[in-house]
Parts: sequence; C-alpha cells; structure tokens
Amino acid sequence: MRRTVRTDEDDPAEENGSSGTQASNGENKPHIGSAYRTYTSRVVTLSLLIELLGFTVILPLLPSILEYYGRNDQNGAYGWLMSNINQFRDSIGGPQLDKFNTVLFGGLIGSLFSFLQFLSNPIIGALSDVYGRRPMMLLCMAGMVVSYAVWAFAYSFEVFLVARIIGGISHGNVSLSTAIVADVTPPKSKQRARGMAMIGVAFSVGFIVGPMIGAAFSIYGVSTLLSSQEYPFQLPALFAVFVATVDLLYLYSKFRETLPASNRAASLGSGLLDALHLINPVSLFSFSSALQGAPEKDRKAVRSLALSYFLYLLLFSGLEYSLTFLTHDKFQYSSMQQGRMFVFIGGIMACVQGGYLRRLPAGSERRTALTGMIVLIPGMFLVGLASSAFLLYCGLALYSFGAGTVVSCLTTMVSEFGSSSERGRVMGIFRSIGALSRAIGPALCCSIYWSAGPLVCYSIGGVLFIAPVLLLYRLK
Repeated sequence: MRRTVRTDEDDPAEENGSSGTQASNGENKPHIGSAYRTYTSRVVTLSLLIELLGFTVILPLLPSILEYYGRNDQNGAYGWLMSNINQFRDSIGGPQLDKFNTVLFGGLIGSLFSFLQFLSNPIIGALSDVYGRRPMMLLCMAGMVVSYAVWAFAYSFEVFLVARIIGGISHGNVSLSTAIVADVTPPKSKQRARGMAMIGVAFSVGFIVGPMIGAAFSIYGVSTLLSSQEYPFQLPALFAVFVATVDLLYLYSKFRETLPASNRAASLGSGLLDALHLINPVSLFSFSSALQGAPEKDRKAVRSLALSYFLYLLLFSGLEYSLTFLTHDKFQYSSMQQGRMFVFIGGIMACVQGGYLRRLPAGSERRTALTGMIVLIPGMFLVGLASSAFLLYCGLALYSFGAGTVVSCLTTMVSEFGSSSERGRVMGIFRSIGALSRAIGPALCCSIYWSAGPLVCYSIGGVLFIAPVLLLYRLK
C-alpha cells in the first residue's frame, strides 16, 4: 500500500499547538499531534474489536454448520460436492472416512475466503491511497453487513458460500487499520509499535470473546426469528449483522480521515499497478516493486525473511483451521467447549503479546521468532497425538505461545527494510504474502487430514516447521 507518512516534525500544528494547519494547496491536513494520534488509534482499535466479535462468532459453529448442510442440503451444492469427493476418493483408493469430509469442506471454505482477501486487499489499499482511508473503511464494513445478512438466510449451502464470498471480498479493514496507524505515527517509533500492538490486542480479545458468544448461541439460540423454516444459525448471524452495523455507524460518526488529499496517490492507475504486483506471486517474492535502491544484501535478506514467513503461515494457518474439526471429531467437543478452547488460546496470546513481547529488548525479534517456531513443533505433535484433554491443552499452550510471537516479530523485522518512501510498499507485499499462504494452507492441510487423518496431518505439519526455522536461522 503506497502512502506518505508524516511525522510530528512535518506538521507545524504540533509546534503551534493548534488543532490543524492549512496546506500550501489550501487543503486542511489533520493534526498529527499526540492527542490526535491517541484518538485515532483508539477509534481504529475499538472498531476492529467490535468487528472481530461478529467475524469470530462463526468459528466454533463451523463444524456444526457443515454437518447441518450435510443433513439438509443433499440435493443442492453440498450434496453434489460430497458425491464428487466420494467418487474421487474411491478412484484413488482413499480410506472410507466420511466423517472427515466436513474437514475438507471447511478447509476449502477457509482457503476461498483468504484467496478472495489476497485478491481484494491490494485493490482496496490502492483505492484508499487515492480516495482516502475513511470511505474505504465504511465501504468494507457495509460489505460485511451484507455478508452477515446473507448468512442469516443461508438455508442452502449455495447461499452460505455467497455470504462467505461477499465477506472475503469486503474484509479489508484489518489491512486498512494498519495503514491508518502508519499514517499517524512516524516510522521506527514507540508510537507506531504501540499502535500496532493495540491492533494485536484487539485480535486477541476478539478471538476470546467472539467464539464464546458463538458457543453460547449454539446452546441458547436454536430457533429462528424471521422464518418458519428451521435454521439454527440464524441468531448468531443476526448478531453479526448487529455488531457490524454498530461498527459501521461508529466509524461514520467517530473516524476522521488520516490521509489528506495532498498525500494521496495522483491517479488510480498507478495504485492499481502496484496492486497487480501484490497479486502476482513472482513479483511478490522478488519484491520487484520495492527496495529498488537497496543493497543486494538487504534484498536477499528480506526475500529469505518473506519465504520463512510464507512457509510458517502456510503450515500454521492450515493446522489452525483444522483444529476445531479435530476437537469436534476426536473429542466430540460441543460448541461451548470449542469456545472455552478459544478463550484458553486467546488468553495465552494476549499475555504473551501484552506482557512478554512488550518487554523484549530491541534486536531480539529474530531469536524470539525462532523460539516461537521451535515451540510449535512439539505443540503440533501433542495436538495430533492427544488422547486426553490434558495432552491436548499442553499442545495448545505451546501452540498459543508460537501464535503470539512469530508473526509480530517477523513483521517488526521486515519493517526495518527500505527507505521511508518504500516501507509502505514493503509492508503491503509482506501482508499479501501472508494472505497467499492463508489461501493455500487450509485447503492443503485439511486435504491431508481428510485423506490420512489428524495424526498424520499434524505430524507432517510439525516436521515441516523445520523449514521456516532453518531459513530464519540462516538469516544474518
């Protein structure tokens, strides 16, 4: 995402103590003083937290949702896909494990959602560089309202897929939130680190509370409100509509533009050209649209870092997405038990991000990321091998530590590359690599789960984590 970041020193209003200043072209620039920065960070963090409550409410419900369509949509798209999957399994001599079909479906849906984000987020970013952050934030949230509203009436699997497609295209507020924090904070500053950390805290809290709300709806919200046709997931969908609508109104009334007209891209064409680089895998991994004047040593380092990040997130996202299916199939966890599991994971992540990471000395990110990746290896083996809740939660504790450290540390490391005018593009490329890995990981890992079972899936995943560890270890 291409942007010009202004620091306190660039804004005369900071020195004069006024609430704004007049640019030479007559445009009003927002105040980038500490009060404005704090206000903007709080608005963005609260908005993201509100949205995540609706976004994560579906997580503990997904296995049950797919089982619902398996029972009630045999003559529709779900039944057609199931028939073709069974034929494919028979043709390759795969095991007769029909209960794993929902895992494969879940992985495909997760990959579809992330792939749509991979395609749409760079375009949303390019549009925000031209038209500003505020209109794109509002447009994305309006799209999420529509997505949840369609879900509320998803009596067939086809309609549910439409809802997920709309949501995947519209879910650009996370990327926009990081751009907004960068707009109002100087690079390599405590203010920016604090703003990004607050976004991480919003994620942790959202992934604690949202799944618990979804689990509660699975117990108490089993009737429909708007139709006589039974659809037991209508209430959580309507809750998501309500939360997204509240967030949309909150942004409309509280969020002020952070990218003034004087700092925006001159034309949409140049922004879309940058966006095309972000959806071309060859351009992504070569960083061809950034680091043009950087030393070759730096270019090699950032490419190695990006490849390590891609492999890590490819494995992690796939194993993460299959986790609810594993506990549903292996331990017969109810949605409420799934919700408690997410509280456990989110609580450890929040403690790690809010306590441990904040106290790390500068320059220790590589060592910490390596530690997080290495800890994940036995964690994955324990989850795959677990025959009791105690072993499962021991594995989840290691899993949560890795989840809370690796991405934050790798993001901090990559933010040090490039000049101030290139850093936005470097971070945009890095985020797109993450979206691409999340588009592949769930389908890949859930396919292994479907064909060979959870033990083989998690064991292979644990072994393959050695690859990103070695890449990051060799990075100097």
